[in-house]
Amino acid sequence: MRKAAVAVAIDSTMQHSLSSSSSPSSTLPAAAPAAATPAPRASSPLRLLPGLLLAGALAALGTWLAQLPVMASHGFSALTLSIVLGLLVGNTLYPALAPRCADGVGLAKGRLLRAGIVLYGLRLTFQDIGQVGVAGVLIDAAMLTSTFLLAQWLGARLGLDQRTSILVGAGSSICGAAAVLATEPVAQGRPSDAAVAVATVVVFGTLGMFLYPALFHWNAAHGWLALDVQQYGRYVGSTVHEVAQVVAAGAAVGPQAADVAVIAKMVRVMMLAPFLLVLSLWLTRRGRGSAAGNANPRGGITIPWFAVLFIAMAGVNSLGVLPEPAVHAGIHLDNALLAIAMAGLGLTTHVGAIRAAGVRPLLLASVLFVWLVLGGLALNVLVPL
Repeated sequence: MRKAAVAVAIDSTMQHSLSSSSSPSSTLPAAAPAAATPAPRASSPLRLLPGLLLAGALAALGTWLAQLPVMASHGFSALTLSIVLGLLVGNTLYPALAPRCADGVGLAKGRLLRAGIVLYGLRLTFQDIGQVGVAGVLIDAAMLTSTFLLAQWLGARLGLDQRTSILVGAGSSICGAAAVLATEPVAQGRPSDAAVAVATVVVFGTLGMFLYPALFHWNAAHGWLALDVQQYGRYVGSTVHEVAQVVAAGAAVGPQAADVAVIAKMVRVMMLAPFLLVLSLWLTRRGRGSAAGNANPRGGITIPWFAVLFIAMAGVNSLGVLPEPAVHAGIHLDNALLAIAMAGLGLTTHVGAIRAAGVRPLLLASVLFVWLVLGGLALNVLVPL
């Protein structure tokens, strides 16, 4: 449109120069077309507003639904509900709205997502590491590493696209939907890849919320394993997908189990930033920049700076220099940004693309879930507190 506007202006100027000798007032008609052109609107920030409002409205609805007792008791977070709402609207009404909303939705799942990951650091302090001890940190690291490597190995055997394997592995090994969102730009995943990965988090994380307490109570009745409440909490925190699901699975046994589970989970979440840095290096070394890596044309390493800032934010929070109201406000803002990003992701994901992925991502996630349940149980029973 900008080229068109320039062409109109040049044409008008030429007409004016040919007729200027007959009418000095002809300068007004010549200037009018250039002034009336809508070209400047193309770069106006207002073009972002429709998409941001749409994603924000879906995120607000998802957040409200997550606070309902029936949703909270089943561990459905605002993030998972926001992407579900986004998928519903994205595959019904959004195609007609896309011409006006695409720019804002793109901002939501891009820059707003990265800002949300940075602010996620406000939930953590380095003091959390001390509360779980060396054993807890080692268990978290072992489960993260083994689960992700298993995802890559099995994903390749199943013939999955590497981006899908990376995102499913990240969601299972670290912190569910938030990890999928954080990993997507590093792996250069497609919206459909991320949606599939989030779907596996919802399915198996929800299953885990019911399975883990049932296993604990069954073991307490039969005494097969020496698993006390604290070990159970560490077990849940080191293996269950989402933070909300961890809270639900821990609280089903008792408040002490829930407290230990959340602390263990927060230490696992803190490993997100180092994971992203190592992932970027690994993808670059593998030379897959054009397909799923993050390598630049010169072969250097592209550092996901939002991951570095995530660590910095956790460090600032650890110092205790931020007022408590500011920390709470930052966490609320972070919840909103991540929910908006999830809604944007859902809006741009077509159900047909998810169907095209078939059952292989689900099969991959199911094997990872079995490993989390059995491998995590063995580690937490064998390693003392």
